[in-house]
Amino acid sequence: MTNPVIRPAREDEIAAVGHLISLSFFHLAANTYLVPPLDDRLPVMADFFTLYTEHAFKYGRIDVIDSPAGDGLIAAAVWFDNTGEAPAPERYDERLRDLAGEFIDRFQALDELFDKHHPHEPHWHLAFLAVHPDQQSHGLGSLLMDRTHEQLDPTKVPVYLEATNENNVRLYRRHGYEDMIPFEMLLPDGTPFFRMWRAV
Repeated sequence: MTNPVIRPAREDEIAAVGHLISLSFFHLAANTYLVPPLDDRLPVMADFFTLYTEHAFKYGRIDVIDSPAGDGLIAAAVWFDNTGEAPAPERYDERLRDLAGEFIDRFQALDELFDKHHPHEPHWHLAFLAVHPDQQSHGLGSLLMDRTHEQLDPTKVPVYLEATNENNVRLYRRHGYEDMIPFEMLLPDGTPFFRMWRAV
């Protein structure tokens, strides 16, 4: 893809961003843990990611890249601005129960794990970096990260993320992220996330 254009997501694209993240993350171990049945995973996780994307639209930023054919989104980065106070997503517990259904205990375990290990100092949080499976390994994720890093670096604001596997860890290290202590945090089935921090 030649010279892809990065732009802010529109409010009417929030659900499309959630679907793209679910599609991109479909085979990740964490998603397999959260929603084991294949037929349920894509819609349940899309609703989950949409909930957070909707919140990021108000309290962060969402950058996207369009398909060259003009038929949808092929990459997205969802960020939260944690340099100040922000409320939890509106009706979060109720909405999480509605979307998770029989898998609610698994989503609650994820929330507890993330809450326990999330840093307290002011920072930005790269919550989701998603590229359509057909467009991966073409540098789109790096372009999305670089856009926000370039804007944050002059402000000296650090960035936090939870990487999902060793391949992603290597990608983030190339972009200035370092391993935190503790580095791994484990879901109840042993599926790891990796805590990373980008200081400027």
